Amino acid sequence: MTKYSFIHLTIVFALLFCHIQPLGADMQSNKYTNRLSQEKSPYLLQHAHNPVDWYAWNEEAFEKARKEDKPIFLSVGYSTCHWCHVMEKESFENEAIAQILNDHFVSIKVDREERPDVDQVYMQAVMAMSGSGGWPMSVFLTPDLKPFYGGTYFPPEDKWGKPGFATVLRSISDKWKEDRGVLLKSSEEISEFLKAQTQNKTEESKELTEDVLKKAFHQYESQYDAELGGFGPAPKFPRTPIVSFLLRYWKREGDVKAIEMSERTLQMMALGGMYDHLGGGFHRYSTDKKWHIPHFEKMLYDQALISKTYLEAYQATQNSFYADVVGDIFNYVLREMTSSEGGFYSAEDADSAADEDKPEDKTEGAFYVWEESEIKKALGKKNAEIFNFAFGVLPGGNAEVDPHGDFKDKNTLYVANLVEGVAKKFDRTEPEILEILKSGRKKLFEQRRERLRPYLDDKVLTDWNGLMISSLAFGSRVLGDDNYKQAAMKAADFILDKLVTPEGRLLHRYRDGESGITGFIEDYAFFIYGLLDLYEATFEVRYLKEAIRLAQEMKRLFWDKEKGGFFFTASDAEQLISPMKEIYDGAIPSGNSMATLVLLRLNRMTMESDWNEDALKTLSAFSSEIERMPSGYPQMLIALDFSLGPNREVVLAAESAKDVQPMVDELFGSFLPNKVVLFHSDKESKIEEVVPFIEGYLPMGGKPTAYVCQNFACQLPTTELTSFKQLLKK
Repeated sequence: MTKYSFIHLTIVFALLFCHIQPLGADMQSNKYTNRLSQEKSPYLLQHAHNPVDWYAWNEEAFEKARKEDKPIFLSVGYSTCHWCHVMEKESFENEAIAQILNDHFVSIKVDREERPDVDQVYMQAVMAMSGSGGWPMSVFLTPDLKPFYGGTYFPPEDKWGKPGFATVLRSISDKWKEDRGVLLKSSEEISEFLKAQTQNKTEESKELTEDVLKKAFHQYESQYDAELGGFGPAPKFPRTPIVSFLLRYWKREGDVKAIEMSERTLQMMALGGMYDHLGGGFHRYSTDKKWHIPHFEKMLYDQALISKTYLEAYQATQNSFYADVVGDIFNYVLREMTSSEGGFYSAEDADSAADEDKPEDKTEGAFYVWEESEIKKALGKKNAEIFNFAFGVLPGGNAEVDPHGDFKDKNTLYVANLVEGVAKKFDRTEPEILEILKSGRKKLFEQRRERLRPYLDDKVLTDWNGLMISSLAFGSRVLGDDNYKQAAMKAADFILDKLVTPEGRLLHRYRDGESGITGFIEDYAFFIYGLLDLYEATFEVRYLKEAIRLAQEMKRLFWDKEKGGFFFTASDAEQLISPMKEIYDGAIPSGNSMATLVLLRLNRMTMESDWNEDALKTLSAFSSEIERMPSGYPQMLIALDFSLGPNREVVLAAESAKDVQPMVDELFGSFLPNKVVLFHSDKESKIEEVVPFIEGYLPMGGKPTAYVCQNFACQLPTTELTSFKQLLKK
């Protein structure tokens, strides 16, 4: 047992023996207004009418804690978090619990999506203390912001053998007054642990070779669900960067198992209930191993990452199934998650109301689930019978697991039977079945639009927008759809206009006309990544120029000059109790993983060696951790695969970009992940200003010309499309 788990158990045992007082009745949400009413965060605004005397994360709150000698209660969540809603209703709207908080604590509410730095630091502390993490996150701090106890969701009263929130509050308040030394000792030990964690991530370097890629493949293979796809048991998360790595491993090694794992996972995800078969887009994760019943929130970053992987699978296999899924995802994002100004919204909630007369009575998935009788009424008995057989609809509902009783008699649509099986059962042709299912989906989609929609978190985050810009730009080339390119351009121009300061610094969040919060490493790395894909989709030099400028700023602001790699926060930003340097690729890739790939791409595009040196230093800084457990870092493995090569550097030269369109189609029509593409026109382009070497790459004989290089060694230029195809295959 570590000393940190011992600290945790000591406090828990103390809490379990506390006496809990009866709780007061829930209050009406309109009785109170607190400081959060002045904030921009949708999550903080959701708590603006709690009886809790909430503060945002700011010096005013810290000063109050110091002046009044009170511990801080830090609550971290986000606006579309189901259990955050539950804890608010049970505890933060409860007047008796609010009174305890107001009398004995300084309460601070943080939106993890606005302040991922705060979330990251204290989530590591909670995981060290309790062995697990999640949201809502509940942490208790000293006035100097050092954590001494924490957890996630607490029920209001003691249950399941665990202390309730009121019990925890009273026990900590008593301990703070009567035996504070124990808490202070715990806070010091945890703070030192957090600092050590950052140091350990940049320990002795090791050489990263192809053996690391092989080791990662075998680790993923051991986690793979051969029957149902995906990795690990339920709940199953999309984790598509793993699939993107496996596609690259297949490309490198020719290992058929790698692409089989990729295809099985992507197909089962898209056939399951985690995929919205009516409106497009993916829900957050599947609660069961079959991908049938999702947690219903929809996140922008999932749409971006998942669509990028499906595009790569389409390139690799030419199976239009994957392209169709991407089209549905993009249509959903452009229809429901795009502002009139062009930026992309953050998320849609899992919960919604089923009854217009009771809009406050929300349940999980109410917007998305169906009773069998509703479908019969909408489609007619015969067509409904076919539709229900295809999509697994049952009279008593199809949720095999329903711990909260939200899905009684309800059905989540998933592909229970493929078209050929449906046609055989009902003695119809496959085209007939396809038309019935298409018509049914359209009718149910229109009927669903009359329901109360889930809550939309309409803040625009630079990092998540960068991921979506990347996917749309890439998708415009792969699918040949200029609408996606236009959407990506509009979003990028919005970020450049609204979320870049006059001094050239990136900001993190825009909402309701206000930009704010100093950008983090993920904002820079993800947005630069999007700009590079947008340049390759448009050949507009301004995007490449801005990507280079921001990469220089990223190095200046976040680089660890001593050990390499990038810190999470800028050198001149607010410094928390421990500097954080993240590499784990979780729900989204880490800033270091994406920054490494960005640097490698910039090196191949500009031939500036400094970019490559910094990328290799970053890989080296985290090499021990990567080598030890590579499966935890799929996006960094993608960067490593790029670093190891082979790479292709392609320069297309012509009078105008439209002249090289057939060559562009060939470049993006097949799976060539480790490539960069530049366009040069001596009449239209100003690319020489940012890529000087390209000046000599000119059209031969006035014809569109391709210059194909591999690892900086160039083949003879060609003006013939067939020769170009052959060069790409070498």
